[in-house]
Amino acid sequence: MTCDPVLLGHVQAGFARGTSFHLRRDSASAIELASRRHLDGVVIDCDGVPGGTRAIPSLRSAPANKQTLILAVVNGLTSAEEAIDLGADLTVSKPIQRPRLAGILDSVVPKMEREHRRYFRYVVDLPVRFQTSQGQSFTARVKNVSETGLAITLVDPLRVNGVIAVEFELPSIEPRSFHAKADVVWSDSFVMGLRFLHIDKEQEIALQAWLNALEARTQFREWAQRG
Repeated sequence: MTCDPVLLGHVQAGFARGTSFHLRRDSASAIELASRRHLDGVVIDCDGVPGGTRAIPSLRSAPANKQTLILAVVNGLTSAEEAIDLGADLTVSKPIQRPRLAGILDSVVPKMEREHRRYFRYVVDLPVRFQTSQGQSFTARVKNVSETGLAITLVDPLRVNGVIAVEFELPSIEPRSFHAKADVVWSDSFVMGLRFLHIDKEQEIALQAWLNALEARTQFREWAQRG
């Protein structure tokens, strides 16, 4: 969030090619964006945009961005201590010293990549079984999956609420069954969005290994398309 082309250029130069940016030049539109989607990391030009500091606590309170890394850029009106108290993780002062900013970005990129992995939905197509709290069992298809949950497509129209048990086979050379408790966070007649509530440690390791394979496949596909 900035109106400063120099700051924007420094930030863009600090990330790898292919990184997606969402530029907002006012605090209201930045807050609105954070209210409806997850962001892996945010740079807020506190004193370069009217109401810039107001965006920090608003973004931090958004359900999907409680763990999002926030880098606050200050320029005299806002102190580094104030920005941290409002919810920023790190601060940098203007005028921007490029080596200093590069060092900060190098240190935070791994955390941002972790946030990306937590929320990024990989498109898949797998059979899944689920059971409601009333003991009813149904079959469906996994539409997409992430570390935090999945979306499933129903064979027949159905309305389901509350906690359900899900089970599907993780594709690999030696397929294994994955099962977890999940909460229905949204649904219509044919699709449900689920958030994992409890995953056993062994199941979590197996899920992570599968997601690693999906990520490698995605990166290879993007590399091939760029080539």
